[in-house]
Amino acid sequence: MGVAAGMTRALLLVLLALAAAACDRRRNVGEGAYTSRMADAIPKIEEATGLTFKQQPKMEMRSRAQVREFLIRKFNESTPAEQLRGEEIAYKLFGLLPDTMDLRRFLLELLTEQIVGYYDPATDVLYVVEGAPDDQLTTTITHELVHALQDQYVNLDSIQKMVGSSDRQLAAQAVLEGQATFEHMKIALDGMDLATRLPGGWDSLRQLIREQQTAMPIFASAPMAIQESLLFPYLSGAEYVRRFRQRRPGQSPLDLMPVSTEQILSEAAYFGIPPDLPTTVTLPPTTEVVHEESLGAFGTRLFLFQHLKNNSEAIAAAQGWDGDRYRILRTANGGGIVWVTVWDSANDRAEFIEALGESTGRRYRTNWPTVRGGVRIYRGSGRVVVITPLQIDGREVVMYVDVPTGAETSVIDARRITLGE
Repeated sequence: MGVAAGMTRALLLVLLALAAAACDRRRNVGEGAYTSRMADAIPKIEEATGLTFKQQPKMEMRSRAQVREFLIRKFNESTPAEQLRGEEIAYKLFGLLPDTMDLRRFLLELLTEQIVGYYDPATDVLYVVEGAPDDQLTTTITHELVHALQDQYVNLDSIQKMVGSSDRQLAAQAVLEGQATFEHMKIALDGMDLATRLPGGWDSLRQLIREQQTAMPIFASAPMAIQESLLFPYLSGAEYVRRFRQRRPGQSPLDLMPVSTEQILSEAAYFGIPPDLPTTVTLPPTTEVVHEESLGAFGTRLFLFQHLKNNSEAIAAAQGWDGDRYRILRTANGGGIVWVTVWDSANDRAEFIEALGESTGRRYRTNWPTVRGGVRIYRGSGRVVVITPLQIDGREVVMYVDVPTGAETSVIDARRITLGE
């Protein structure tokens, strides 16, 4: 989910600090602690990453109100209202958000629930809240200094403002947040691997964060899709960085960034020879377009889990993802979706169709579908869903159409869908 992925760092840092802190000290600290901890962290970060700071990072203290105002301004700059509104409509139609949610308002409340610090690539400054709790200070400074170091090797600002491919942006953010999370936790644990410290590794940390949700009531109240989308860059990204360091010791994960969330989730997709690059799906022109984007492998898994309520089934059904594109359309009776996905094999496609059909049946409380020549048609809860298996240029493709009852289901000409690398 592209919305505010880069702007929720303050929130997630608090959660990670709660999960990983070795002490419960809550006292506030003075100005000297900021500079001394930065000086202590820099050589550790350089040793851990194998990169050196080209210039001394800048740190400035701000009041909580000032940092809150700064984060809101950056949120508005990085997430245009029109883009966010389109994503809100899309995720509601996919059933990932409740129809009554005002997404912008909720994300702003979520963003400002807890503020400790934030690195701004536009100004090259690490802003830290005055009087931050001691048990969060070191975690925040170390994590954000990793971002300051990254910014000297890649353009963080351009990545945060990437538009048109939220899956690729989320993959890049997973590398950036994953590296910062992995390194700051590695440093905090004196070089000990998290899997050694926590049996179950990142899955254990995810559960630990779940158990700490009461400390963050707005995050705890967030829909599953928002929670998982916020956690993904940090936890799945950290696991990716751990694999990268094992597979390519001495190299930097910033040198060749993944281009899809599939490459974050799947070791074979990134490290395979050749790597598994996503197929580009181009939909033919239509009228009444509200929004268009890609869910990606992670979003596809999230969609299936939302409706199947079974993580293993969702992971298995999304395993062969190789590309997708969805479009939100305006009909006389309400919003509609056309979603085209590409699969690695016929078996992968068949497994996805089965999971997609089961998801549709559960979501709309339908009976068995009408099946015509392999095309499945579901009717229920005021919606019509058509799932069509296709062959395009020898590739296995599925077209999913979800429209209000009474609306035309032939929303695009499948013969004009094009695939490319």
